[in-house]
Amino acid sequence: MSVGSRLATATGVDQYLESPAQRRETLLGIALILPSVLLIGSVILYPIVYNVYLSFTEVPLNPDQVPTWVGLENYLSLLTSARFWQAFRTTIVFTAGSTVASTILGLAVALLFDRQFRGQRLARGLVLLPHVTPIIAVAFVWQFMLSPLWGAIPNQLAQWGLYSSQTGLLTQSSTALPTVIVFSAWRNFPFAFLLFLARLQAIPESMYEAAQIDGAGPVPQFKDITLPELKGTIAIVVLLRSIWEFNAFAQVWLLTRQVLTLPIFAYQTAFANFEQGLGAAISLLLFIIQAMFVVGFVTLFGEDKV
Repeated sequence: MSVGSRLATATGVDQYLESPAQRRETLLGIALILPSVLLIGSVILYPIVYNVYLSFTEVPLNPDQVPTWVGLENYLSLLTSARFWQAFRTTIVFTAGSTVASTILGLAVALLFDRQFRGQRLARGLVLLPHVTPIIAVAFVWQFMLSPLWGAIPNQLAQWGLYSSQTGLLTQSSTALPTVIVFSAWRNFPFAFLLFLARLQAIPESMYEAAQIDGAGPVPQFKDITLPELKGTIAIVVLLRSIWEFNAFAQVWLLTRQVLTLPIFAYQTAFANFEQGLGAAISLLLFIIQAMFVVGFVTLFGEDKV
């Protein structure tokens, strides 16, 4: 027996080549999968590999010149940069704040909608508007509402005695980050709302009826029935929202320029300062941090929950 035959036998490939029908079926499967593989390779895998290469180089402004290999110099420059760590801390605060706020708000609204009432379908459609409206439209509307000159929100806060400055909430670094967190939570809570509402409607009503017979009120029912049933959904919402908020660019960039997160830092470095190698290094660090977060999250909550 030849080496090729032994290898085919050991790997089990020979079972697909026993008859012309099996051979045709195998070739058909390869032909059906190949376009997807080529598309993924050209659109996703190639840019990732090329980005890894650029992160170890210094890219010249002249496109005719070849990037210069600098090794770990870009990463060492980032790790010793105060601006990088400032952007990292801001990204963590923004991600944690917006994820927690959108999750809690989505759960609260889902609990309100987990009952029959008149106009329920219309109300659900209105709840989804923040998430489906184009980001550029809602960002400009929020900028208008937060304007210190004619904005409704600063005027209302001033009447309550909570706001007296003539400087806009989006132009001060101390107030820009909390404002962006509130905006992100408002825009993205419908995603959590949909998942929570779907899971709430799947909980058997008999569980609540049994709890009522035992004398349990709304709070014990929520603590002992609703919350345990929602643990898996909460884990999924927190995981997905954390990944998306960590990569958030448009909702921060369109609303204010006073909040520096890692995606914005990477954009400014690569396309404003024309340091594309350094920008590629930032984006690769973003990928590594998120990969570590996902692995840690799945390990903490368990694969069956996520």
